Amino acid sequence: MSDLFFYGLQQDVKIFLLAPILCAVFRAVFILRYWPHESYAGKGTAIYHCFRYGFWWGMDWNAYIFFLSFLLITLPGSFFLSYYAIGDIVRSVGVFAYCIVLYAAFLGKMIFYAHYHDTYNYLVWQGKNAEKHNLADVFFNEHHGALLLASFVPFGCLIWKAAWGLLALPSVSFPAFESDMAQYAFNTGIFLAAIAFFYFCRYGGTFIHDDKPEWDTIPSVVKRDIFLARATVDDLVALKLVWKHPPETLLAHGDEDDAPLIDNVVPPELRDMKWRTLSTPPEAFRHVAKGARIKPPRHIFLIVGESYTQSPLDDIYASLHIMDGGRRMRAEKHSAQLSNFLPAGKLSRPSLVSLMTGIFDAKLELNENERFWQGTVVTALPVQLSRLGYRSVYWYGGNATYGNFNQYAPAVGFDKVMAATEFCPADSPRTWVGIYDHIFLEKAAELIRDMHDDVPTFHFVYTTSNHGPYKMNLAKYGYNADSVMPEVPERIRRDRAIQKVLGTYWYSDRAIERFVSSVREAFPDSLVIVTGDHAALPIPMHMGLIPRQDVTLREEYCTSFVMLHPEIDQSILAGNTIGGHMNIAPTIFELIAPEGFVYYSLFSALTEPVSYAVSPYHWLTQDAVGPAEDGRWQGLDATGETVATHQTSDGRAVLSEQIEGFNALTGWMVRHPELLHPAAAWKGKG
Repeated sequence: MSDLFFYGLQQDVKIFLLAPILCAVFRAVFILRYWPHESYAGKGTAIYHCFRYGFWWGMDWNAYIFFLSFLLITLPGSFFLSYYAIGDIVRSVGVFAYCIVLYAAFLGKMIFYAHYHDTYNYLVWQGKNAEKHNLADVFFNEHHGALLLASFVPFGCLIWKAAWGLLALPSVSFPAFESDMAQYAFNTGIFLAAIAFFYFCRYGGTFIHDDKPEWDTIPSVVKRDIFLARATVDDLVALKLVWKHPPETLLAHGDEDDAPLIDNVVPPELRDMKWRTLSTPPEAFRHVAKGARIKPPRHIFLIVGESYTQSPLDDIYASLHIMDGGRRMRAEKHSAQLSNFLPAGKLSRPSLVSLMTGIFDAKLELNENERFWQGTVVTALPVQLSRLGYRSVYWYGGNATYGNFNQYAPAVGFDKVMAATEFCPADSPRTWVGIYDHIFLEKAAELIRDMHDDVPTFHFVYTTSNHGPYKMNLAKYGYNADSVMPEVPERIRRDRAIQKVLGTYWYSDRAIERFVSSVREAFPDSLVIVTGDHAALPIPMHMGLIPRQDVTLREEYCTSFVMLHPEIDQSILAGNTIGGHMNIAPTIFELIAPEGFVYYSLFSALTEPVSYAVSPYHWLTQDAVGPAEDGRWQGLDATGETVATHQTSDGRAVLSEQIEGFNALTGWMVRHPELLHPAAAWKGKG
């Protein structure tokens, strides 16, 4: 038995090595593929600690290869010779299956990073209600899914050979002792050493559980580089972190947990839980309009462009010319714009929900919650506009049943839901997401012009085309890289994959500009607001467009914002340089509402000084921006040079109390659906 155990244990160690080696290879491939800096100069120490720390952190999963092989093969094989004889086959099959899982997770991470410039995070949870057809379309057409699936075959063959190669390495001979006592002591010591080895690996190179690797303890030299910090986390570890923090965690809170958090964000006079005397917590955020700044327009347009982000509007990327329409709108005399503008979400639906409802979606997917199909909150934008005489129409470039907005939008007060799949020609070109923008917007503008009444109308318009997979025939719609961006390096103009993305931005920007021109020509007094649903990353950072190759937090988080009306200019924004989605609704009320009009908003209008903006995902102050999940932050410089990354001393996000407070408010409303009321019931609230 002793010699079989000794030799089997060595086989366990050999086969166990394959997993951390493979994870290191995947880490290297990820770094090589997405390296954001111009060179590796000066990064040697950070890269070393990235691999060192990542190796030990990855043991959170990889150590189980050794443990299960030891428990399920070596121990029973020590007693049963026939089982010992096939032990290496069983080990190879087991590690083969595990490596296939690692490979699948790695491929998924590579695709995820391409879209979100992050490794696996909470956005994974929101995939459960995503359009599966679109996900498949993106996978197969944008990311060559068929080739990726086929790659499992050569990868599997390589792993099988590697496993047998490791198992074939020579083993140390079993030492024989003349004394039985010495032999027993040796055998016992080897057994205990195997257990200790597992725990040492499992805890990341320590025997103390509290010292296990985690995000907060990534070496500072690594964490100062956001990219390398993300590369440190193995894919299964990242997925485990996501699994341990589901969005629904917020719903596990009790009122006693959330009440102090809400206290941090309500007006001072309603703290110490005085807000609980109100009929519903959002009523704590009561505002009184100071008086109309413009003549109330017949039409108000809130245009939310899919991925209509800020970065292409920055001067450092002007040579791309993919959002020149947005630039022209911002250059108008009667416009007001912000270049540091925080969306309410990092995906489309959370932003749309938050804009419509006036409270954050807070990763709870309120549009999928049937209670929110029957009732809403007092902060809902269409509900409050109805008290100013406006009807509200939601114009969506796709099928409104996607995300159940056919149910959700009426519940928050929209009088009509107009889906492009219903009012555009049946043969209109489309993606899984929706009808092509120019067709959708031209038809919507036509229907709006044909309205034969004088009822003031609020139009919430959401486009869809600027979304993967990027398969549009751009040449058909006038796009030619050489004529659009002649100043950029030729390799950018010749790269088909990059041009598909850049060309789609150009196309969508032109469609939005033409729509804005059309409705303003038809209704010159219109108030038009154009923003994006979330930030996006269309810039080919690795192609030498600017000296810097890494994406800044501002580029990763900030979307676009411009407001147009004949009676406004930049001064209407009270000197503000920052804002966010949740400032849009109160801004509308302060522009058009009579003095004394009561409205409800978590945040103030952009016509007043704004000191910060937050969302469940990120935060923004007048000089910095950062994520909600940790203490990183960067300045707001739109520069081609590297932007320094800083870290808060306690590792918590700046404005974490505000983020937690507004999240808690949403959680409270979800846990207390009895506080929701039909939109009609709120229309008289003022």
